[in-house]
Amino acid sequence: MINHTDIGRTLKERKKAIGSLIRKGDVTLGGYKKAKIYGLLTCSSGKRMKVENRVFFKDEAEALSNGYRPCGRCLPEKYQIWKVSQYYPTA
Repeated sequence: MINHTDIGRTLKERKKAIGSLIRKGDVTLGGYKKAKIYGLLTCSSGKRMKVENRVFFKDEAEALSNGYRPCGRCLPEKYQIWKVSQYYPTA
């Protein structure tokens, strides 16, 4: 997990660094630190959050291992599976 504010000091530095990480495949998903939600980098919900609350993940496994849940807006199928698993956990 990478905190957005740890990538660079200025907006320009962060934009350049995150672009490089995305092109290399080191970042494929974004997350909202306060609510522990992850989603696609193109999700409109993720684009509105404050920089200090934004985190990035290499893949879904990393997001899930850090306790994040799928976004209901950009990952509705995965969110529904997660939601059902919360109400009917397997023993």
